[in-house]
Amino acid sequence: MIIKIILVGCLIFMVYNLFKALIIMNKNDPNQPSMSKFIGRRVMMSAFIVILILVGIMTGLITPNPTPH
Repeated sequence: MIIKIILVGCLIFMVYNLFKALIIMNKNDPNQPSMSKFIGRRVMMSAFIVILILVGIMTGLITPNPTPH
């Protein structure tokens, strides 16, 4: 159960960074941090989510849906 909460939190953080980069891209303010900082965080979080899902499936914490017969 805790792994699912962590996954949802990571997904929310990933979407937040995506929209933060969008806002910075539209404002084009040189005083703001670069857009690539937030896009990089999003990509890093995506990789972490994939690794977390794979580890969860391998350890049995996450059970994938069974294939239909």
